Amino acid sequence: MEDISLAQAAVVYLNDGGRAALLARYRQIRQQSEQLCQPLAIEDYVIQSITETSPPKWHLAHTSWFFETLLLKVYLPDYHELNPHYAHLFNSYYDTLGEQFSRSQRGLLSRPTIEEIYAYRNYVDAAMVQLLEGVDEQHWQELSARVILGLNHEQQHQELLLTDIKHNFSVNPMRPVYQQAKEGKNKLAPELKWFDCQEGLADVGHEGQDFAYDNETPRHQVLLEGCKLASRLVTNGEFLAFMDDGGYQRPELWLSDGWAMVCNKAWQAPLYWEQVDGHWWHMTLGGMLAVNLEAPVCHVSFYEAEAYARWAGKRLPLESEWEVVTGRSHVQGNLRNAGYLQPVVTDGDKSIPQQLFGDVWEWTQSPYVAYPGYRRVKGPLGEYNGKFMCNQIVLRGGSCVTPDDHIRASYRNFFYPGDRWQFSGIRLGDSL
Repeated sequence: MEDISLAQAAVVYLNDGGRAALLARYRQIRQQSEQLCQPLAIEDYVIQSITETSPPKWHLAHTSWFFETLLLKVYLPDYHELNPHYAHLFNSYYDTLGEQFSRSQRGLLSRPTIEEIYAYRNYVDAAMVQLLEGVDEQHWQELSARVILGLNHEQQHQELLLTDIKHNFSVNPMRPVYQQAKEGKNKLAPELKWFDCQEGLADVGHEGQDFAYDNETPRHQVLLEGCKLASRLVTNGEFLAFMDDGGYQRPELWLSDGWAMVCNKAWQAPLYWEQVDGHWWHMTLGGMLAVNLEAPVCHVSFYEAEAYARWAGKRLPLESEWEVVTGRSHVQGNLRNAGYLQPVVTDGDKSIPQQLFGDVWEWTQSPYVAYPGYRRVKGPLGEYNGKFMCNQIVLRGGSCVTPDDHIRASYRNFFYPGDRWQFSGIRLGDSL
């Protein structure tokens, strides 16, 4: 068995409640995934609106496949698959584990039914309880590390469930409501200020025994030029000013690939925005709502974020700048647990940068590449993050659909520069 150091938090669980604590955590997160699906009708479970999204029932099945394939088949003697077809249908991108059903065709799978998918989850959960209760001390730390990785993996898919449901609903002219919108306070966005980061060496990357993905390590030093970071996120109203100034019609503002995408896809506004009788509305998980000009702009690509920054005479921050300015800020903000499920106007402490966590994933200008000294884990777990370190851009900070116990300052999310269906937005940076 390969040595895995992806989840040092196993030590924490071992010393603080051991198996009982980990088992309780397992049950909690697995139940959360199913709770997120409670507002859905049976028909909603099958829909896949674009290649980037997946049907809700696929997310429910794939997260179970992860535990089955990377834990039960490895550690539980005499484990038998519930259905041998699932190994093929619900493998996402693990080439070392066999072929995958085409991602673009997941929405064509009427079978297995959602009833069968829930039966699969129950089957895997029962086997996982047996495994966690019976594993010997020799394999405990290695196994618990994989369990914690699997739970964080499921939390990622909980976020994807909501982003995908939103897109799936957006293509329906009825504009279905996933959850009645929770109203935020009617207030103005705070004045934009700047927080400085002085030139010099700084440490970035994960440290400590809490869980982190391998792409957050190793911790290392970077040399920063003097820079500054905006005190809050760019608002819808500020982005609308960019639009009104011909932002989507001015090629000089855009990277070449971005301009090509603007032309090919006829972008004129962020994803989900629609103009009705001269006013802008947008699709939310609470259905169609008027665009709040004071709330953070959302569902913009890296290309749009970069063009806006150039129009504003600024730039996007480096991920290292973002992390250093964030420092050891406490994780709090408009995350999933707040219940809004959309960006809202902040009213936080004005003496520190606001909205660092939650609301929207913040595009940086940093390519998603390995940290110095990074070594990909051997075996299939090495495919989790390492093989995607090419042609993608790092985002930081979490969004309004990120679980609040899943995000941290060192967390590196990554997407392709043209992606817009994620809850992604903009924080400006600049040089001193």
